[in-house]
Amino acid sequence: MRLRTRKLSRSLVAVCAVLALAQSGCGQRAFSAEIPASELLAGIAANEAPLILDVRTPEEFARGHVPGARNISIDELARRIDEISERRAEEIVVYCERGPRALRASGLLADAGFVSVRHLEGDMSGWRAAGLPTDH
Repeated sequence: MRLRTRKLSRSLVAVCAVLALAQSGCGQRAFSAEIPASELLAGIAANEAPLILDVRTPEEFARGHVPGARNISIDELARRIDEISERRAEEIVVYCERGPRALRASGLLADAGFVSVRHLEGDMSGWRAAGLPTDH
């Protein structure tokens, strides 16, 4: 029992260290913050939305996306980052279907000097599940 407790404690310490490094900007940067879908939708409705970047494939994007989103798939983002480079100082909201590609995109954007990258809470699957409007 004592051995299991030590292993669990070491695992928890390791997880906490990784999270602390991600939040401090070491290694791949974490999202600066999540943005709730309701907050993003309010910005869209008020015509005050930030750049919304959908990093899913073009096929996924064509099946439905957040209104006003721009599509640059994660596989093309590094090569096409100059297309959005004038927005480096502005807030950018990034999402994919469930989160992993958006996390990668966040790191790429941060490494390229983007200063305010936010992650859409729940990504596209959460947006869709909430019954929020989509564009096709």
